[in-house]
Amino acid sequence: MQIQDVRAIVTGGASGLGLATAEMIVRGGGKVALFDVNEQTGVAAAQSLGGGASFHRVDVTSEAAVSDAVKAAAAAMGGLTAAVNCAGIGTPRRFVGKDGPMPGDFFRKVIEINLVGSFLVAVQAAVQMQQNAPNAAGERGVIVLTASVAAYDGQVGQVAYSASKGGLVGMTLPMARDLSSSGIRVMTIAPGIFETPLLAALPEDAKASLGKQVPFPPRLGQPAEYAQFVRQVFENTMLNGETVRLDGAIRMAPR
Repeated sequence: MQIQDVRAIVTGGASGLGLATAEMIVRGGGKVALFDVNEQTGVAAAQSLGGGASFHRVDVTSEAAVSDAVKAAAAAMGGLTAAVNCAGIGTPRRFVGKDGPMPGDFFRKVIEINLVGSFLVAVQAAVQMQQNAPNAAGERGVIVLTASVAAYDGQVGQVAYSASKGGLVGMTLPMARDLSSSGIRVMTIAPGIFETPLLAALPEDAKASLGKQVPFPPRLGQPAEYAQFVRQVFENTMLNGETVRLDGAIRMAPR
């Protein structure tokens, strides 16, 4: 799929990895619908991207809201050929800590946003993509999920987060197999330590220290580098059914 043909939903599109992806798509001549719960930031982001972008306030844990928003986004863009799932939370909490055991509600919230939310967007996007006429390669759409290296080497306090991201890794291949007859590809990206809004509040020396943990390049990943790989996923039809670590060869320590 060529970038100019992309009509994409990007969740978490108001900032960080999602916004960088949206910027990449619009620069390449495609169109994008930003899904986010932060309306003020989302509206501003869509305006900064110009006429190729729209904003939709969406709680990705609501099946009805996602269904309505996906249809509205497809209508606004004149079709839907891609969905990039970047929405997520990463609040740390020990399994059993000084304040007692991890509450079930905390665990469920992380799973609902990171895993179930990605599923709901992906499945509704797939329904829309199945209506597309196939391109010359027989392709109707591309779905990108965002996991994390925590799916493989989660740290202290990441039980819920790692479980949610591991679920994304686990459903990548069967989802790709389910959608193969429709010409829809599915790929998952597992970023390492990236300079996102979550890390932006840290002092510069703290960010530099984190970056030095990366074998090479010894720095934090940039959102534009994530977006660059998303473009490769769009354009390389053989990328399907796999999770790729985008992490500079880091393997996370226990803490």
